[in-house]
Amino acid sequence: MRLRVVTAGAAAALALAASAVFAMTAEAAVPAAPSGMTTVFSDDFTGAAGTGLNRSNWLYATGTGYPGGAANWGTGEVETMTDSTANVYQDGNGNLVIKPLRDSSGRWTSGRVETQRTDFAAPAGGKVRIEARLQQPNVSGAAAAGYWPAFWALGGAARPVGATNWPGIGEWDIMENINGRESVFAALHCGTNPGGPCNETTGITSGERACSGCKTGFHTYAIEYDRTTANEQLRWYLDGNNYFTFSKNQLDATTWNNATQHGFFVILNVAMGGGFPAAFGGGPTASTQPGVPMIVDYVAVYQSSGGTTPTTPPTTTPPPSGTRDAFSRIEAESYNAASGVQVETCSEGGQDVGYIANGDWLQFNNVNFGSGGVRDFVARVASGAGSGVSGLVEVRLDSRTSAPIGSFALGSTGGWQTWQSIPGNVSGVTGTHTVYVTFTSGQPADFVNVNWIQFRK
Repeated sequence: MRLRVVTAGAAAALALAASAVFAMTAEAAVPAAPSGMTTVFSDDFTGAAGTGLNRSNWLYATGTGYPGGAANWGTGEVETMTDSTANVYQDGNGNLVIKPLRDSSGRWTSGRVETQRTDFAAPAGGKVRIEARLQQPNVSGAAAAGYWPAFWALGGAARPVGATNWPGIGEWDIMENINGRESVFAALHCGTNPGGPCNETTGITSGERACSGCKTGFHTYAIEYDRTTANEQLRWYLDGNNYFTFSKNQLDATTWNNATQHGFFVILNVAMGGGFPAAFGGGPTASTQPGVPMIVDYVAVYQSSGGTTPTTPPTTTPPPSGTRDAFSRIEAESYNAASGVQVETCSEGGQDVGYIANGDWLQFNNVNFGSGGVRDFVARVASGAGSGVSGLVEVRLDSRTSAPIGSFALGSTGGWQTWQSIPGNVSGVTGTHTVYVTFTSGQPADFVNVNWIQFRK
């Protein structure tokens, strides 16, 4: 959810598409996965009235921006996000409530919650679907000025750097509404800002679509990323109706891949003010009514097969117990833990770990170096990164934040399956350690695939 520059006049010219209104109860169970898919995450918000969310599933993003990120969440919104149950709570009837409030001094507070998981991704040859059933804030006219509820997803690489790599990492806006309008907006953000191939800061949008009854009742909103064909697609749905589609062949390959082919996390929030409401009359004002919530019945993420992703165990499983021999080949997909990566079929046979970008990592437990020391390590890597995109492959021991014991720099090798064995010097190591392979880049784009690593005496 970023600053829009659409004018109210331009928006008035957008065609409004009618959408079906479903008769639904206020509380519904999380639907079973669509045919051919499995449920990889869901929350039905069945906690007791007045309680907060399960923090093992959800992260409260508080304050006025990510640490190290842009002020006012990069959008100009005016509220302070909190983890108070005054702003974010379960209502005891199977719903999450996100309620913006204004204090006696005119200061606004509200809520922004994000999934702890950042690995919701479509495997190569498969799909991912992110869906929620919710009711927009039931407010209109002058009382709605400045309201900006949203359900969206952001590329996982945003979290460790405060979204300073936006919009290149991708943002999928699944449901946005502003100023209590009888409508919904959808968008893809990608490329560079300002301008670029994705027309930032506006993004590639659906335009304003009619959403009759979306403030007075519950409706389902979803996005589906489909990689089952060469011309991949992002499709947006309202109550099961596909009303906006954007395809891979409408962008250059690098921009598309950087905005789609990696993990995402899901966000629900109600902002107040900012660039998007400003384009449609502004707010909040003294007439804006506080305390009108967005109500969420459920959130679910579904995924189809077609490749192995971080949501399922690696095909080459880590040793169940005991140690690994540092001087035998360690297959990358046999990691014990990882972040931001996907396992895929390798042209050299077996599998590799791909879609690796800045901040991603692999963890290998109980690696035994013995007592004789280590000369170097070698990694079998490939890269189809674009011009100017490069990064470091680093080895660390026992902590992802410890100083690297060895590293090498990597740019394009000529393709994502064009493999090279690249060595990196290692300082003397003995004993048994947890080995972390970490990846650092000054760009948000994926820059390396890894097939295996091996230490040498």
